[in-house]
Amino acid sequence: MTYIIAEPCINVKDGDCIDVCPVDCIYTTEEDNMMYINPEECIDCAACEPVCPVTAIFVEDQVPQQWQSFIPLNYDYFEGKDLDTLREATRTAPRKINESG
Repeated sequence: MTYIIAEPCINVKDGDCIDVCPVDCIYTTEEDNMMYINPEECIDCAACEPVCPVTAIFVEDQVPQQWQSFIPLNYDYFEGKDLDTLREATRTAPRKINESG
């Protein structure tokens, strides 16, 4: 079972989850307004969950009802994307886009 990033991440993109992921399965681009976990790469280690400052990361079967739509969103995000290109975009994507100054 994978982890899912839900609504609280929108316009936050803190990035601590990316820093602690041992398999680098969390992605984003400059154009994205949130992070996404690749369900094919996630090893269910839970390292990302406690570091999320907005409590946006959940085990797939524990995503709150109001954010269930983020389950297919996380899966669909990776369809047709080249992971090498996405990895490079993640490395260069800005973080904490909701902060001012």
